[in-house]
Amino acid sequence: MCTLAVYVGVSEDVPLLVAANRDEILDRPTAEPQAIACDPAVFAGQDLSAGGTWFGVNEHGMVVGLLNRRRPAGPNPSRRSRGLLCLEILQCRSPAAAAARLHATDGEAYNSFNMLVADAQQAFVATNPAARVQVDRLEAGVHLLTNLALNDPTCPRIAKSSQLFRAVRLPGATELDAVVPELRAILSDHTTALDPRAQVIDTLCVHLPGYGTRSSSIVAITRTGRMRYWHAAGPPCRTAYTELPCAERRQEEIRA
Repeated sequence: MCTLAVYVGVSEDVPLLVAANRDEILDRPTAEPQAIACDPAVFAGQDLSAGGTWFGVNEHGMVVGLLNRRRPAGPNPSRRSRGLLCLEILQCRSPAAAAARLHATDGEAYNSFNMLVADAQQAFVATNPAARVQVDRLEAGVHLLTNLALNDPTCPRIAKSSQLFRAVRLPGATELDAVVPELRAILSDHTTALDPRAQVIDTLCVHLPGYGTRSSSIVAITRTGRMRYWHAAGPPCRTAYTELPCAERRQEEIRA
């Protein structure tokens, strides 16, 4: 997952919406979103090389997205898969439980990451700058995450897309389909920043030899607890989004 926008508490009807592109090596084997765990039920894509995931939801209405964070030394292949940690966090029942688990995690066991954990009540981003995993709660608003710092204005992708994402007005819960084309237009961006930095990918939709945007996802949670999940199984510039059935909370819990 390489570009992620999260709308936290900007709409009473839709307290959480996440829109994200996944950029990856094109021939890395991948399974599209499906049920991959139970108790709690987890609905997510799966990396068939290491077994983990980069983005998913669970039956308790929690969304988790993982982005590899850039470090000058590059990744250490001997460390544990970050995707396995993402899958483990998806098996928590709340962001509070996820935060406690991350605080107890050895940050040095993993290469650098940014991880979004959110539900309709709260959201945070976790990073591992050292042995201790750092958890930063997100205030209400629109937040952008790439492989640099949260809302980093020096990131060309954030600098270009921030105003576009913030200009999107979330519709009411019954008209949520209308927001998908707006978000798709932003996530399909191929334009280059005015001041691109060397060796930095600055388009939201990436097309490079052997590497690029593999898929795109949009997840929304309404005030009543209903979860909706749209997925493009390819770059959003040329792949339509399809709404998927996903791991919603049990109906009796939603209506409680």
